[in-house]
Amino acid sequence: MRFVHGQLAWMVATALVLTLLGSLSYELFFVSSLIGLLIVTELTAPFHVTPTWRRRLLWLIGIGLVGFGYVVVRRILEILPPEVLPW
Repeated sequence: MRFVHGQLAWMVATALVLTLLGSLSYELFFVSSLIGLLIVTELTAPFHVTPTWRRRLLWLIGIGLVGFGYVVVRRILEILPPEVLPW
């Protein structure tokens, strides 16, 4: 339950801070939540025994990293001038 509470607190704080800064978007919230997932996963990791549910987090982290790669590629394509792109 520490993991769930920590992740939920991180996501609520992220949404609140992004709203106060006036820059709340799906991409920023997703990337910030992924960073929070990685941090909370490391901070709540047990030292000696790994529960089975924590092994399933690897799939969630992998999907999050694929989504992060998609966001980065999309942002790079937005920055590049049109004459650089082959299509």
